[in-house]
Amino acid sequence: MTVAQVPLGSGPPTRDELRVYYAPKFTWWQLKLFINSGDLGLLKRDKKLQLRYAEWTKKIRAEYGSVVDYLLKYRLQWGRSDRLSLLPSGLNYDQPEPEMYESVPMPEYFTADIHPSLVSIIQNDWPYSVPLDIEHSLIWTKVPILPPPSLITPHIAATLAPDLHEKVSARLAQDGLWGFTGATEAPPDPSLLPGNLGALSEWDVTMDKLVISPKGSPEEEEAVRQSGGEVQKFIAQRWVEREWETCWFVNPPRLQSVKGLAHIHIFARKKSSEEIAAWDALDR
Repeated sequence: MTVAQVPLGSGPPTRDELRVYYAPKFTWWQLKLFINSGDLGLLKRDKKLQLRYAEWTKKIRAEYGSVVDYLLKYRLQWGRSDRLSLLPSGLNYDQPEPEMYESVPMPEYFTADIHPSLVSIIQNDWPYSVPLDIEHSLIWTKVPILPPPSLITPHIAATLAPDLHEKVSARLAQDGLWGFTGATEAPPDPSLLPGNLGALSEWDVTMDKLVISPKGSPEEEEAVRQSGGEVQKFIAQRWVEREWETCWFVNPPRLQSVKGLAHIHIFARKKSSEEIAAWDALDR
């Protein structure tokens, strides 16, 4: 594909546009490193695509009043499969039609067994600068990911002393959540980040600008890890680990571009037959 063969639009990009005009800046390995670093602000959209997104949102606000209203009135398909994306997923998942659902009570926060009518799983129409074989999906939900205001679920809160409760709450508010599924090895260690900041040079990212919480006590780290447990289970069930490797995150409030709706980002890579065989050979 060449520029002459692919017209440049102004709305959400097609896969051919991403290939020709917005070549990925990051590798899959770098993406996992950036997520595991502790500062989710390292995840970027192509600068030219970001400008296109900004112009598009002006039109959306003029037509719908806000991006949130656009999502609620048009883009989100509560309980339905995503049929609007220009970047369709390779994940085959049978979703019942909403007419089959009964009304359900609204839980306090997101859990792995959340009712399908309370979530809308779609492709990110404006994906980050990731390899073209990586799917960037979004799980939008009608309930908070973590219970406000402390962000600590009751079963975790019950195990924490008051001072630790405060520390964990502050960590979640600043750092958000992240995790990995389907991998046969540990994610890249954050100590490798300084040697890979070159991939972020056009955004002028340097180590002194990062927002990363210092490592806490074992109890604090475990409470933070457990806080992502329900999201982790949901993703592992939908993107079956034998067939998919994912990394996922939930932005903290300081990084949320759509603050009125809770959502989870998922980067998913379909495994090769060799990788599936390696997964099957693992002694778990």
